Amino acid sequence: MISTSFHPGPVRAACERRRRWGFGLTPRAIGLLTAGFLLIIPGFYDSKFSYAMLVWDSLLLAATLLDGMRLPQANQLIAERSWGNAPALDSETEIELTIENQGRAIAECWLTDDLPPALVAQSATYRLRAFPRVAAKVRYRVDPQERGDCETGWLYVRYRSPLGLAERWAKAPLTQTVRVYPALRTSEEQQIFLARSRQIDLQLRQARQRGLGRDFESLRDYREGDDLRDVCWTATARRGALITRQYQTERSQAVWIVLDCGRLMRSRHLRLGQTSDHLRWGQTSETRGEGGHSKLDYACSTAVALAQLALYSGDRVGLLAYGQSIQQRLLPGRGAAHLRQLIELLAQVKAETSEADHLRATAVLNRLQPRRSLILWVTDLAETAMRPEVIDGAVQLLHRHVLLFVAMAQPDVEAIAKARPKNVEQMFRSAAAQEMAARRELLLARLHEQGALTLDLNPEALTPSVLNQYLMVKERAMV
Repeated sequence: MISTSFHPGPVRAACERRRRWGFGLTPRAIGLLTAGFLLIIPGFYDSKFSYAMLVWDSLLLAATLLDGMRLPQANQLIAERSWGNAPALDSETEIELTIENQGRAIAECWLTDDLPPALVAQSATYRLRAFPRVAAKVRYRVDPQERGDCETGWLYVRYRSPLGLAERWAKAPLTQTVRVYPALRTSEEQQIFLARSRQIDLQLRQARQRGLGRDFESLRDYREGDDLRDVCWTATARRGALITRQYQTERSQAVWIVLDCGRLMRSRHLRLGQTSDHLRWGQTSETRGEGGHSKLDYACSTAVALAQLALYSGDRVGLLAYGQSIQQRLLPGRGAAHLRQLIELLAQVKAETSEADHLRATAVLNRLQPRRSLILWVTDLAETAMRPEVIDGAVQLLHRHVLLFVAMAQPDVEAIAKARPKNVEQMFRSAAAQEMAARRELLLARLHEQGALTLDLNPEALTPSVLNQYLMVKERAMV
């Protein structure tokens, strides 16, 4: 599995005192002291009860002091945080907390791990019993919500003896930088696409289409009409007759993944079942601030899945992520190390608050890839009176490359367009949404007429649709 090679390393540290004294009474001790103070009521009538209260509280305070002194010092507790797998979107990450008690007494511990909101919505407290010289462990799971680098905080520890009269407070500096990756698909999830890729490769090997590509296949005698540029002059000199090179369709093409990181990719898409009539009519996913991943998160996850499939099929994969400037750039390559580098770059891609510079990205891509290639361009269409700039950039690429142009659909707008209005305000909203959808469909249709492969997809359907389109391009040898 890919995810096992990305998990963060463990971090280990000795605990420190959380406060100056780092010592306090437990609720049990406070309750017993309070019960002793109740003896002061009959003490007004009989002084024996007052003396009994003093003896009780004195003995209890002495027992509490001895109980606290028996507890291990803060630096005698060694804490460690380790990761079971790589933090990634749409997958749970297992975290293991370990406490090694180097003292002489048993410690009942309550652990609070300070993790950033990118990993967990709210920190929880976990309990374990640490025996002397024995490592005690507790495991829990988190569901990461945001890609990128995040900083983990300290581990806070409260511990007391089994008697439970006194407790100490400690903290361990388990700070580290953790990188949350896009959704990583396992080989089991990719199995159907890998099987189809193998079938297409076998078909192409059997067909051995000649003359369509620029991969050298064999030599043959020159025939009338052959291009003189294909003549092999060294073989011609040896044989004394014109010899022509014969080519076949390339089995290894360059596949570029181009990601728009502009403001339109910031909007978040709620998962299935999270929408309501109020949300459909009144708010958008960008203003709600609720759960769900951004469009860019879905695009990055699709990029990982396509890179896995393309590299398995023998193609070379490159990456270009851009906003106002180029954020990440990776020339086409192969191999596990190349895939790892691509995933690392995708984890660092961030959506910007301004419109992306599509024409700059087009110019950079044409300079980096002069030869014909397959380009997956994941973006969205801005609602402007003029033709969006991204369409102009796509048209420029069509002169040289095979373009798979994917527009991330807007489920909120679609829901408003399809819903039946119940009042005048909803009627105007519905009319505006229908006009936006019609214009969007027209733009994509015109781009398709010029030779591009176009898709208008909801985020959940993005990955399987893109993989199917890639396999169709391979099957038809369009590159």
